Amino acid sequence: MTQDRSAPTPLGQGYYWQDLAVGQRFRTFRRTVTETDIVNFISATGMLETIFIDAAYAHGAIQGRPAPGALTYGLIEGLIMQGMVQGTGLALLEVHKKMLAPVVAGDTIWADIEVTGVRPTSAHNRAVVTSAIEVFNQHGKPVMAYTATRMLAGRPD
Repeated sequence: MTQDRSAPTPLGQGYYWQDLAVGQRFRTFRRTVTETDIVNFISATGMLETIFIDAAYAHGAIQGRPAPGALTYGLIEGLIMQGMVQGTGLALLEVHKKMLAPVVAGDTIWADIEVTGVRPTSAHNRAVVTSAIEVFNQHGKPVMAYTATRMLAGRPD
């Protein structure tokens, strides 16, 4: 038996725009938000808001150590990047977010993604792809919803 020496398919390769259709749905892997994630994020961004650095501040309004919504968004985008647009994403063009419930240290989050639009551009084998993303916690409760518009590459010629 001879071994095929053609270029192997990269693991984790994202979808080309031609592989996507309106109504197609995906689910990310799950990710538990840790205390370390929160501390590193607020330190790196300078988001030293009292609610994130003073455990007594929330006065019982939020049970647990709250994570900034931007951290939740960033973690989900990381999961999407690893599973859907790695190597095919060219640009993030627009995002509209709505925070629905707090995420705290120890929560496990994931997202369901639905492709809502695929519009090929007139040049360079690219398309503008829109999607609706719903983020849930370990109880299946929605914690964030957003839409994203991205530029994706086409399949190589």
